[in-house]
Amino acid sequence: MPTIGIVGAGIAGLHLGLLLRQHDVPVTIYTDKTAEQLASGRLLNSVAHHAPTIKRERALGVHFWPVEEYGYSCHHHYVGGPQPLSFRGNFTHWSSALDYRLYLPKLMEAFEERGGRLQIRTLGADDIEPLAERHDLLVVAAGRGAFASLFPRRPEASPYDRPQRALAVGLFDGITESSPKGVTISASPGHGELLEIPMYGPQGFTTALLFENVPGGDLEVLAKTRYEDDPRGFERLVLQKLEQHHPQTFARVDPARFALTGPLDILQGAITPTVREDFARLPNGKFALAVGDVHTVVDPVIGQGANSASHSAWVAGEEIVSDYGLDELFCRRVAARRAEVVLGAANWTNLMLAPPPEHLLQLFGAMARDQAVADEFTDNFDYPDRQWRILATPERTAGFLARRAKTTV
Repeated sequence: MPTIGIVGAGIAGLHLGLLLRQHDVPVTIYTDKTAEQLASGRLLNSVAHHAPTIKRERALGVHFWPVEEYGYSCHHHYVGGPQPLSFRGNFTHWSSALDYRLYLPKLMEAFEERGGRLQIRTLGADDIEPLAERHDLLVVAAGRGAFASLFPRRPEASPYDRPQRALAVGLFDGITESSPKGVTISASPGHGELLEIPMYGPQGFTTALLFENVPGGDLEVLAKTRYEDDPRGFERLVLQKLEQHHPQTFARVDPARFALTGPLDILQGAITPTVREDFARLPNGKFALAVGDVHTVVDPVIGQGANSASHSAWVAGEEIVSDYGLDELFCRRVAARRAEVVLGAANWTNLMLAPPPEHLLQLFGAMARDQAVADEFTDNFDYPDRQWRILATPERTAGFLARRAKTTV
């Protein structure tokens, strides 16, 4: 039986570790924070889990927050401008959003209960060779640190060399949830996007506001202003920008109750979207496999990161338990099996970060007129490979809309 070392205890590392433990594969996960440190720390993200990820959680026995109780059913879209668009797309199967300060510690606990080893330590470049000797395969699931440098950037799949959005996400009280309950995706052309997400965490349900701000636009100030310097002033600034740029969300705000839920419940920064090589040969001839953010890091503008990472980990786990070779052929099989979904998510995300091409505007217009088109677009948040096959070229989008028009005649 091979032994597997996993660097990183995010969703990719934990889903992979839990899957391997179902097959009694010896696994050690290396991470730099304890479950207690994660639970008491700063907000980690505002990710949503879509139906395929939830299906994997059920298979792993870690669907501790049933989607029927904690999830949501749709996306509400708003596109501002001289002639605003507003429409809803419905999911066939619900999604959910959980605070990772609740989610990751619970999965770490489950991993150890099922015989997995969790080592809390900070790894550096000097640890690569010792870990390679200790394990038959290293899986790197942490997007930062010395191990990320094993996997060179793929320029043909990484069109940006700098962040395309300045990010600010916080958890807020005082916002009435949308009806039906769903994520609101609001676009202010030239300034950025807002994802309003019903999120469940240690405090119960709150609202995550993820501001995707175009550098140089009117909303960039949200990523540059420190909450700690003037908490009430920051909250007033958020309200002002909501009213100006994202009116559908602002309409459901009670200004008297609107406030960040806590001083650690905000995260600001930026991400450079990057696709890296799938694997690396180590000095001793063994291999390191990249999964999750170290392989493909995407901007969170369409919420694909965690779902892509979970898919990547699942494919890797299935290949490990079916092929103990763990050689270059194994690595290439993993790369080929996951490519369409993972690269579809990256390509779709990168498209949404650019100024909208005409065929994307045409698709949004069609969604506002045709509920079936809006529902299919929304359902494809579960299937980024399918979405990219619609969006990749103007001809593909036109063909999709033509086929849809025939089915509604």
